[in-house]
Amino acid sequence: MADFEEQILSLGRAAGCRQLERLGEVVRRATGEGWLKEVLEAGLVEEEAFLRGISGAMGMPWWDGNFGTDEVESLRQPFPAELASRFELLPVGVDGGSLELATWDPFDVTRTSVISRLVDRPVAWRMSTRTRIQEGLRQIYGVGAETLDEIIRKRDPRVEEALLIEETTSLDRVSEEEASVLKFVNHILRGALEQRATDIHLEPMEDRFRIRFRVDGTLTEVSAPANIKAIQASVVSRLKIMARLDIAEKRLPQDGRMNLRLGGKKIDVRVATIPSVEGETVSLRLLGQESFSLAKLGLPASLQRNVDELLAMPNGIILITGPTGSGKSTSLYCFLSAINTVDRRIVTIEDPVENKLPGVVQIAVKPDIDLTFAKGLRSILRGDPDVVMVGEMRDAETAEIAIRAALTGHLVFSTLHTNDAVSGITRLLDMGIEPFLVSSAVRAFLAQRLVRRLCPECRKPLDLGPEERERLGFPPGAGEVIYRAEGCARCRHTGYHGRVALFEIVRVTAALEDLINHGASRSRLLAQAEADGFVRMRQDGWEKVMQGLTTIEEVLSVTPES
Repeated sequence: MADFEEQILSLGRAAGCRQLERLGEVVRRATGEGWLKEVLEAGLVEEEAFLRGISGAMGMPWWDGNFGTDEVESLRQPFPAELASRFELLPVGVDGGSLELATWDPFDVTRTSVISRLVDRPVAWRMSTRTRIQEGLRQIYGVGAETLDEIIRKRDPRVEEALLIEETTSLDRVSEEEASVLKFVNHILRGALEQRATDIHLEPMEDRFRIRFRVDGTLTEVSAPANIKAIQASVVSRLKIMARLDIAEKRLPQDGRMNLRLGGKKIDVRVATIPSVEGETVSLRLLGQESFSLAKLGLPASLQRNVDELLAMPNGIILITGPTGSGKSTSLYCFLSAINTVDRRIVTIEDPVENKLPGVVQIAVKPDIDLTFAKGLRSILRGDPDVVMVGEMRDAETAEIAIRAALTGHLVFSTLHTNDAVSGITRLLDMGIEPFLVSSAVRAFLAQRLVRRLCPECRKPLDLGPEERERLGFPPGAGEVIYRAEGCARCRHTGYHGRVALFEIVRVTAALEDLINHGASRSRLLAQAEADGFVRMRQDGWEKVMQGLTTIEEVLSVTPES
């Protein structure tokens, strides 16, 4: 270190530095990268003279050229703008198979490691001033290129994947332990995608650090290295940094998100941390950039007709009910996609925005600044919408505003947490909504559940006698083959691969309106709905069992008997 300091002081003296003592302090204080930036920003030396001195001492060629019009295009292609702007590296030439990159800080090894992973050709390093590099970046990539991350990532999907490890390391030196943690986090995310997981849970326990994936709605533990407990705090901190959370705050829950591109697939990850007695637990929800359509829902023919009629209505409320994780948001997105045309203004308020729909204005609830469902909905209605989607009716205020929106000519979609479709009526009444408002504004309640889909590669016929079919409630005369789960390598020996939804729908008919207005009980409402053609969710489940899509056990596990 002493020799290095002496050499830098000598270069500083030659560059006209008048504060050699302070220059020495900066160099002595530096434990890694970053000292050169501090020296230049403090104005301790004349930039070009000092950097030319370093260039000569390191034997790194100096660059101070200009670009022609044709040359700009050829340099833009092999090096992504995100990396160029992020690390202030300027492509200055292509010599044979090598890419020539100019840097103003040759001591920053983080940049070197990122480039070595990303660029698929040898790199020949040059030096220049920071000012000249910034001018060159504007010339090659255009003014503000560093703000166009999304466009850049779409052009070159390698960027985000290569930066997964380096995403939030700033410009500090990464230790060997930190690099191992980053690599481990990368493996967790890749493994979850390979297994089609929708959620990842990392849970500190007394004697181990448990990692679980949720695949097809079921949690399974993932084998992890025996010594992972020793680095659990580092793993949690790395995920918090990637999600831009406060790593110093370990007493309160936090929520964040990050965007990744792995294996050419764009993934939006919602991150939630919860403090526990054994340390912070981290939950990650993996949201792919999906396309949504009604065909994706797999609605039965009779229910499909009902949905088509509802979506064609000019106003009213359509409510989807079910517990957390039953696929309500997916159904809402499919409905909105089906009516998303250029002549309709669709606005949503969600908590959070799980998937982005092109052409739809989507607003995220922000409780920390008092942007609630109710306040957001009021603002939306002042913006001339045709269709409104409220992520969830959590309180009477939100429900009343949504109902009044429906009564003033808007088509409104929302969700409720109830066990079945008919219970949606009683839930609104329990929230304090006047019966006449419920009966006049709500057009239908649709309930749904998700069950695991049988693996088509290994399913086996199940011998089920007529008496057992009758006891379970199968339709009379049903003669289709019924299958059971077996298990193979494709489905990870579970017998299931993917999920399928079960539905039931209650249309608010004139007869049902009358019962709601007169405060009828749930049993009377249910009897009237059945008289109007309501088919219970369990019956939809039996239909899917007879189609070979799922099993009896799956249907029984999610559908109520009455």
